[in-house]
Amino acid sequence: MRVLFSTSEAFPLIKTGGLADVSGSLPQALQKLGVDIRLLIPGYPAVLNQLSNLTVIAKLDKLPMIMHADLMMGELADSKLKVMVIKAANLYERDGGPYADANGLEWLDNALRFGILSKVAAILSSNQSPVTDWQPDIVHCNDWQTGLTPAYMKLLEHSTAKSIISLHNMAFQGCFAPAWLTTLALPPSHFAIDGFEYHGQLSFLKAGIFYADGVTTVSPSYAKEIQTAEFGFGLEGLLSLRGSEIKGILNGIETEQWNPKTDPHLIKNYSAKALTGKKQVKLALQKKLGLQIDASAPLLGVVSRLTHQKGLDMLLPISQQLIDAGCQLVVLGSGDAALETAFSKLAKNNPKQVSVTISYNEALSHQIMAGCDLFIMPSRFEPCGLNQMYGLAYGTPPVVNATGGLADTVVDTNLISFKNKTANGFVMSEASSTSLLNAIKQALNVYKNDAAAWKQIQINGMNLDLTWDKSALAYLAAYKALLMPSA
Repeated sequence: MRVLFSTSEAFPLIKTGGLADVSGSLPQALQKLGVDIRLLIPGYPAVLNQLSNLTVIAKLDKLPMIMHADLMMGELADSKLKVMVIKAANLYERDGGPYADANGLEWLDNALRFGILSKVAAILSSNQSPVTDWQPDIVHCNDWQTGLTPAYMKLLEHSTAKSIISLHNMAFQGCFAPAWLTTLALPPSHFAIDGFEYHGQLSFLKAGIFYADGVTTVSPSYAKEIQTAEFGFGLEGLLSLRGSEIKGILNGIETEQWNPKTDPHLIKNYSAKALTGKKQVKLALQKKLGLQIDASAPLLGVVSRLTHQKGLDMLLPISQQLIDAGCQLVVLGSGDAALETAFSKLAKNNPKQVSVTISYNEALSHQIMAGCDLFIMPSRFEPCGLNQMYGLAYGTPPVVNATGGLADTVVDTNLISFKNKTANGFVMSEASSTSLLNAIKQALNVYKNDAAAWKQIQINGMNLDLTWDKSALAYLAAYKALLMPSA
């Protein structure tokens, strides 16, 4: 089976969020299952600089607006994963990130930049492909940036390959002015409710959902949630029509990078069978961040974008109460200016109890995940989430809201779950400060008063299979189902 995996970002080449982690890990897991898979990604400078054996393999012609581009291919270091790269310097070789400039302003031509990505994926799946020795059976699209691919495949390229789109976050839909229809050479007749029109705009994500042969999301709970008004962001009607087809496949984590037994960022490694090293990591973290060095003080960790979605505004009103009760708080992240300011002020007022780092630091994120006693993740919605899984793997029980992938991975501690050894964290009853405080209090009660129970909760989380192996098998099954004659 040949699969073209089209994405706008992939770790370790370029990353802004969880999509990159999936795009970096899932293709490699599928490759291990015998799938002949190739990654397709724009030729950002970071991509061009990191791939080995990068060579031009074909010329891409008749592209919207830009007309021509080079198709290159290289390999991802240490994996032998083949990566196809669209080399179009005027589109992708810019300072800043994949979607925005250095000041955080979105590129004004994102419709073209990712329209080209979508078009190239469709061309490579058709008889018009300039690559004559390899043609995919499946084109796997990801989020709005590749959403036009299924439309191009069906309406213009008449591809015989099947398309599947994975929805990583419905909040981002790629909506643009209808004038882009002409630029992107899309048939105006399909700018309709049964097509890619959405409230008078061109919606890349709607196009993907409407025209793709298969639809997946990144957790079973999110597959159900997106069919509701609360989480569907206006596309719940279309998603409900496809409801029975939508497959929720939980993401895995990259256990070579996130493993307390081997993590090079930790002063001391540890495991479920030998947890003592975790205490040393905690003391080292307290020292590094200028907190009071106290092994008994409950240390709460946050590694997150500081946004409304992530629910960190619910943590702020209760933070001082937790600090006054003897807790310490470590925050790593950036986002909304108001939240950044508020957390920074909290740290200034409580320098020995609170550390706030407004940025992202890979090493520090690992040390927080390992050194903290509790990981706080009260997201209002979370398609899958990876950080709660890192917390589980590192013996740092998460406190989460019951939504999306958080609900699918974190089992609330109660008499039943503790007895059957599934309890691995603490779940809020609703998205509110009060509920978050109650969940943290419940956790602290166990932490302070029952060391054996706390250790069991840690071990339960650490013993979970969070690898990509199971997820890759589910995706392979989804591919095979699409290729069945009846599909």
